[in-house]
Amino acid sequence: MSEQTLTLSLSTGDVVIRLRPDLAPQHVERITQLAQEGFYDGVVFHRVIPGFMAQGGDPTGTGMGGSKLPDLPAEFNAEPHVRGVCSMARAQNPNSANSQFFICFDDARFLDRQYTVWGEVIEGMENVDALPKGEPPREPGKIVKATVA
Repeated sequence: MSEQTLTLSLSTGDVVIRLRPDLAPQHVERITQLAQEGFYDGVVFHRVIPGFMAQGGDPTGTGMGGSKLPDLPAEFNAEPHVRGVCSMARAQNPNSANSQFFICFDDARFLDRQYTVWGEVIEGMENVDALPKGEPPREPGKIVKATVA
């Protein structure tokens, strides 16, 4: 079985993410579906905290929005939250992940087993590092196009 990847063409350059259906099959399926529908195209990274993570995937750009699809049940796993790891954002309810995700800049092991890891950056992490910082950034970086291969 060949590895599935998600390529995020950002305003700062391309980022290639190895998808991990072995860890979180429903989350990978959701992200794949949204990417194929063009849901992520034009969506900004609304929360970018140096030394922590870059969060995006909200079509409203506020951190309060999601897709029209139902929220996902948690698929917490033992994969550590370290640099380059992609994980799902959620509200307080563990089963509230929908379309928002974050990419870790650095170790964030305190998130382990509380958020669903679904992939890892294998190429282009410097383009994540280059995203404008802020909560929200004055001129947020955006996903120009998301493609699944």
